[in-house]
Amino acid sequence: MSGAVEARELLNSLPSAKEALNDLVSGIYHAGRESRTWVESPEHGVPFMGSTDILAADLSHINLISKKQVEANPNFKIGEGWTLITRSGTIGRMAYAHSGMDGLACSEHVMRVVPDEDKVKPGFIYAYLSSMFGVPLVISGTYGSIIQSIEPHHISDLPVPRLGDIENQAHELVQRAADLRVEATALLKQAGIKVNETFGLPEKLALSHRNFSCAVASSNNVMARMEATFHDGIAQESDRLIDAIPAKDYLIDLGVSFGETGRLKQVFVEQEFGEPFLTSGEIFRQIYAPSRFLSRRLLPDDNSWATQEGDLLLARSGQVGGIIGRGVWADSRFNSACVSVDVIRISAQNASILPGYLYAYLFLTDVGYRQLIRTAAGSSIPHLSVSDVQKLLIPRGESEFEEEVNDMVWKAGRDRAEAQQLEDEARILVERTIKEGGR
Repeated sequence: MSGAVEARELLNSLPSAKEALNDLVSGIYHAGRESRTWVESPEHGVPFMGSTDILAADLSHINLISKKQVEANPNFKIGEGWTLITRSGTIGRMAYAHSGMDGLACSEHVMRVVPDEDKVKPGFIYAYLSSMFGVPLVISGTYGSIIQSIEPHHISDLPVPRLGDIENQAHELVQRAADLRVEATALLKQAGIKVNETFGLPEKLALSHRNFSCAVASSNNVMARMEATFHDGIAQESDRLIDAIPAKDYLIDLGVSFGETGRLKQVFVEQEFGEPFLTSGEIFRQIYAPSRFLSRRLLPDDNSWATQEGDLLLARSGQVGGIIGRGVWADSRFNSACVSVDVIRISAQNASILPGYLYAYLFLTDVGYRQLIRTAAGSSIPHLSVSDVQKLLIPRGESEFEEEVNDMVWKAGRDRAEAQQLEDEARILVERTIKEGGR
């Protein structure tokens, strides 16, 4: 209940009008608990977001739930402009549903707040609920000891101050942020398609870890690597596709540098005394919000640990089919952040290959992903090593083509950074107006 009593007292003291949340929405609900039927084919499935997926910047790799199950329970579906709130486990995390989420299915662990647009702007509802006043009120309804939860009726009477034109301004900022995120996703998808089409690469290869296959490998290759996944039929197919490309370079020969934080002494301090620290899970979120800060005094003086804009962040460990082998473009928000030992930093700003183009091949094409993930070693928690990544062959195209792809990736990064800035502005605007008495 920390902060909830103070927030409610301040809201009650406002001279401006207030209404219950339930009076401003078309509904507050979740999908209800039921077993899920997973499918492999997009023809028979709908992308399904879990409670962590609503916070993700990239939704292209999420699992599919049966279309029949979604049709039988329409509450699974998400609509554009809704506010999504995690309602169990880590409670109170929120996301604004942009157009890229419209029609997707979502877990029962996420509560949907569906605004009535005849009464209130969707962006304002999100900015208010995710503010320093809304969050304490939302989580104050938490119940349970082992797995905490909240239900729709716990937030239905939550007071919402009416702020006049401020509501329109907040909505426009939030909506613009949502549009920029959709634009960034489209740019990255287009960049990946452009690389595939230029080199004749397929959009998707089979998932070898889910499909039985037989392959023959030379004894020399087996002596170097003995894992079946390194020599399976899908991995060999990716080799044949790359061999057919006339121009290619080994990554190690391109002047690319690799950063590994190693086992830094992790002493966490208050934000003013430290530098942001990000785990391999946190780098994939659409909101850059470090929760821990490493002691600045104990970090190496050479800044070898610091992330720069344009770095490629590669998740090096995890379960195959999860985040391992996936990558993130470090936009301006990541400057001077320190990533965990489970992330490899690839820096190509001063290399003989453009960082945006390298990102597009490695992380936006399935062949690039296949080449990375085949080198994962380990049984319980597979991991990738820098030495294996350095040995990858990178297809090369005309300089104009690589520059075009590079520009698309940089633009997507700038869009994502601006989106967070706009969303923060909306939240600050609402908070400041409430503090000033609703004026």
